[in-house]
Amino acid sequence: MKRQITANKEGERLDVFLSAELGLTRSRIKSLIDEKCVLLNGKVQKAGAVLKLGDKIDIAFEDEEEIEAKPENIPLDIVYEDQDVAVINKPQGLVVHVGNGVKSGTLVNALLYNLKSLSSINGKLRPGIVHRLDKNTSGLMVVAKNDKAHLSLSKQLEDKTCHRWYIALLEGSVKEDGGEIVTNIARDKKNRTLMAVCGAGEGRRAVSLYKVLKRYEGFTLVEFELKTGRTHQIRVHAKYVLKRPIAGDKEYNPHSRLGTQGQYLHAYKLEFVHPTTGALMSFTAPLPEKFEDTLKKLKET
Repeated sequence: MKRQITANKEGERLDVFLSAELGLTRSRIKSLIDEKCVLLNGKVQKAGAVLKLGDKIDIAFEDEEEIEAKPENIPLDIVYEDQDVAVINKPQGLVVHVGNGVKSGTLVNALLYNLKSLSSINGKLRPGIVHRLDKNTSGLMVVAKNDKAHLSLSKQLEDKTCHRWYIALLEGSVKEDGGEIVTNIARDKKNRTLMAVCGAGEGRRAVSLYKVLKRYEGFTLVEFELKTGRTHQIRVHAKYVLKRPIAGDKEYNPHSRLGTQGQYLHAYKLEFVHPTTGALMSFTAPLPEKFEDTLKKLKET
């Protein structure tokens, strides 16, 4: 669905106006804005942008009434599950939800089959989905099984009290032993499917902490901790800031010496506060077999 809407109200928030205009929840509208599916006068803006009379709003998204995720018998590695949440170890190659031409074979299809309940806040296409991993990134995701849990987890992500750590194999030698990366990230102006570091006043602030774990001949094993959760954040910071793209990354490292069958990036640790009990929940997932096998073949320095 593509549509242009002219603001007929003054001083209203962008997300509030679109929610009323399109009959979608504010959470759904915020997701569309975060995914850059909404332009205000030709530019990406935040959900809280204040409208002026006559502003032009362009919105493009797939109508959830036309596409609906259905249960599919896809095996899942369920690390933990209770009545409120489930923690999934997502394999590399699995798309998180339907959309953008993908209508089946996703994590959501698997969740609908394997779990008895999922939150409804993100609509029919993304039930239970609180945060995402790229198709070719493996590792831990927390899934909400009801709306109360979803709201709690979303708030933790917003407040940066939900913590996520990744392990990545970077191509080349990283000079420093660790540090903090702070940039703005926006859509690549030459390729809108990719992201890139941009100047002040553009895009959205992205913060990553990194620490070198091991050095190999031609490669560096690095731990990243996300302080924000921007699209492709670690992949972009590795390429544009550290100047050492992730091995196997088809989009950001097309000439990788390890091929381009998927980036060596794994979400190995996840911590959050349980929405009901208030207990701190902490989970880890071992590196995938392919990742481990590759490391064994490399020579440490």
